[in-house]
Amino acid sequence: MKIIYVDPQKCTGCKVCEIVCSLFHENEINPTKSRIYVTSWEHDGIDIPIVCQQCEDPPCEEVCPTHAIFRDVQTGAMLINEAACIGCRMCINACPFGAPTVRSDTGEVIKCDLCEGEPKCVEFCEPKALQYIPASKAAILKKRTAAEKYEELMKKVLAPAG
Repeated sequence: MKIIYVDPQKCTGCKVCEIVCSLFHENEINPTKSRIYVTSWEHDGIDIPIVCQQCEDPPCEEVCPTHAIFRDVQTGAMLINEAACIGCRMCINACPFGAPTVRSDTGEVIKCDLCEGEPKCVEFCEPKALQYIPASKAAILKKRTAAEKYEELMKKVLAPAG
């Protein structure tokens, strides 16, 4: 199974991912209708794209009272059956990544569907902050990043005083 891996250190906050997502799904430039969104901490210069991680055991699927959330066998994406969704938003509360969102115009819950296996956000991400890779490779990259941050921290902690 493949997922969209996010490297926040490469994200520039340009939000092209939001634009191409809304164009692909809604045929209009409207980031409020995007299935990916960039959270920015401007004071700290940090931009993090938030997108569904297509969990192996997705909590959104587990809490859905109408079983409207299911895995697409072709792409591995967790999808929402709009006809079955009652808009209770339990999936939003259950998601540890904050990935599902609500469209402001319809109240409909939306989330990344991997663009039928060819994520447009990844295709158009110029700084390569988004990659569409096997989940196993993403896990390795996340561990490497954590190890690098730990090493950086330890250098600061163990640095000679003075």
